[in-house]
Amino acid sequence: MSKKKIVVAYSGGLDTSVMVKWLSEKYDAEIITATGFLGQVKEIEGVKEKAAKTGAVKSYVFDLREEFLTQYAWKALKAGALYEGSYPMATAIGRPLLAKMLVEVAEQENADAVSHGCTGKGNDQVRFEVGVQTLSPDLEIIAPLRLWEFKSREEEMDYAIAHNIPIKATKDNPYSIDENLWGIAIECGVLEDPEAAPPEDAYQITTNPKKAPNISEEITIGFEKGIPVSLDGIEMGAVDLVTRLKEIGANNGVGRLDLIENRVVGIKSREVYEAPAAVILHHAHFELEKLILDKETFRFKQNISNKVANLIYDGLWYSPLFKSLMAFVDSTQENITGEIKLELYKGTIKTLSRSSVYSLYNKNLATYTSEDTFDHKASDGFIKIYGLPYKTITQVEKFAKQEVIV
Repeated sequence: MSKKKIVVAYSGGLDTSVMVKWLSEKYDAEIITATGFLGQVKEIEGVKEKAAKTGAVKSYVFDLREEFLTQYAWKALKAGALYEGSYPMATAIGRPLLAKMLVEVAEQENADAVSHGCTGKGNDQVRFEVGVQTLSPDLEIIAPLRLWEFKSREEEMDYAIAHNIPIKATKDNPYSIDENLWGIAIECGVLEDPEAAPPEDAYQITTNPKKAPNISEEITIGFEKGIPVSLDGIEMGAVDLVTRLKEIGANNGVGRLDLIENRVVGIKSREVYEAPAAVILHHAHFELEKLILDKETFRFKQNISNKVANLIYDGLWYSPLFKSLMAFVDSTQENITGEIKLELYKGTIKTLSRSSVYSLYNKNLATYTSEDTFDHKASDGFIKIYGLPYKTITQVEKFAKQEVIV
């Protein structure tokens, strides 16, 4: 009888490194690792060799950066999806792509199950498992962190040391870090105390705004149909553009976020994020939409942005509602073409200029100079009709009160 085959979503970090050994022993299984390169810098180095040393019989590493940005991050950007108003969701956006990768490797290897290294109270377990269930309903899913005997990261480290598993996490540096091109999520350690300010060593790529350059930096981002396509007049592919914006933003201290957020399972968590490129692009995209979208579409899209963000965060990327809402989003982006000029300075972003052939801004209507073409007299009738329902309500209530008194 052949051994059970399990495909592990492998990052090379503490949890997934321990998982490979633990799963192989617990299930007497052959472990195949699958790693998606979404732009993470540190742990991707030597990941195949590390997986082999840990006990994997086969390892896959896929460069998914282009797909991640063009098919996932761009959708979130066009939607204006910021979870609870500020988080660009780098981790949440990457999970459905990694779930798809897991399913594809499992099908190719004729595997019995897939496994992930998500905790039993985190968001990612939901994102991975709902994604896998949707794409491959009959595939078994194993979540070791909900099953094994370890009660802390320190116990995992002890296990790793005892089994000669190569890891980078230490008891003196307990941060859990998830990184991709769109941003970095940092949690654990002192960050679990919401009363404590994040220590400087928690931040991985951004300059402390206090120590950022004393001279501001100006950049111009060009968009076509809601998608960023150029930087300072130079056309760039998605990976190059985001990589460059990440460097520029980080150097100027842009993109640091310290958030208390509502997790999918209902508890609150505190995490620190660094997302220079995502923060810059969301700012620029929003400014361009304000210039181009008509009032009612712009207002309604704010509600859709919030709902799309919730769906992404909650792991429902492959749901029918997400697909339907993205059809609306795409329709709003047809004219979102133009350029936004920004000034970056010590962690701040300032809009300097906005331009588009689809701009709905009409200077002759907006100006208060002699060039004004707005018909001020028309406002008299407009206001009377606009306020008529509320005037009527007050009149009716006043009359009704008089009738009661009588």
